[in-house]
Amino acid sequence: MLLLAPMEGLLDATLRDVLTRLGGVDRCTSEFIRVTNTLLPERAFIRVVPELLNGGRTAAGVPVRPQLLGSDPTLLAENAARLATLNPPGIDLNFGCPAKTVNNSRGGAILLDEPQLVGRIVAAVRRAVPAHIPVSAKMRLGYMDDAYAEENALAITDAGADELVIHARTKAQGYKPPAHWERIAQVAQALPAQRPVLIANGEIWNADDAQRCRAITGCEHLMLGRGQITDPGLAHQIDGGAPVPWARVVPLLPLFWARVSARVERRHRAGRLKQWLNYLRHRHPEAQQAFDELRLHHEPEAISAWIEQAQVRWGCPDEVPAETAQPC
Repeated sequence: MLLLAPMEGLLDATLRDVLTRLGGVDRCTSEFIRVTNTLLPERAFIRVVPELLNGGRTAAGVPVRPQLLGSDPTLLAENAARLATLNPPGIDLNFGCPAKTVNNSRGGAILLDEPQLVGRIVAAVRRAVPAHIPVSAKMRLGYMDDAYAEENALAITDAGADELVIHARTKAQGYKPPAHWERIAQVAQALPAQRPVLIANGEIWNADDAQRCRAITGCEHLMLGRGQITDPGLAHQIDGGAPVPWARVVPLLPLFWARVSARVERRHRAGRLKQWLNYLRHRHPEAQQAFDELRLHHEPEAISAWIEQAQVRWGCPDEVPAETAQPC
């Protein structure tokens, strides 16, 4: 199983839609839905996870599991119960966000210094959600260090989580290489035989990385983040497929731009495309050219004109997902 990671401010419904069209991704997790001091209305869940209006799936049919973030077990349970009425393909809990603003409000990775609270949160949500809806959690190895890694994983296990994703770095380590895959293996050894499905995450940029991560962690299942954004064909390749060339990526650009134009304020639209191209250029030289050409363009009309020219310049492959073929 290959999962697409939640990445606040980047991997939203638009990019999930695009990245799941090339195949290989089995499930997505949404950006976090912050739970503070209120029971959220249904529209708050749908705003972050519009796929809930499509049976909880992207246009390509890939399930999307909404993720909740907060520190109050009762409030999280109440919101999870309401979210469950929208029939999501599962509910995920965030114990991994490293953002300072999130941690300062007792959300995300900072909770890993309180394993008992982590366990109470998972247990409360599990009790509040119908049994047929899976409950999962995503954690880092710890906050400032990994001293509580095993204790947190045990707390999540004992609370009844169905799956546990472990990002192989602490909050303090951020996204700085390397990912400490060996610690995932050590955490796994500390868990009972009846444990959640374990999923490894961190520094998987290519198929060789995936193979080494599986060998070191003992986890068959992986979560892909920046690697999948940089190379939209990564999951397909890990699954045994051929590398996806730039010609297969080009038809995704107008689709991405159309979704951005429909969902994002005008002044932020160009930045969203450049943000993705900034990742793509590390895998595709053509994306570097595109990034350079668009660097100084900010008006949506200029971006739209460039998109049309790109289709002519780079052409379209013979076989692309049906919806992405339309712009050509």
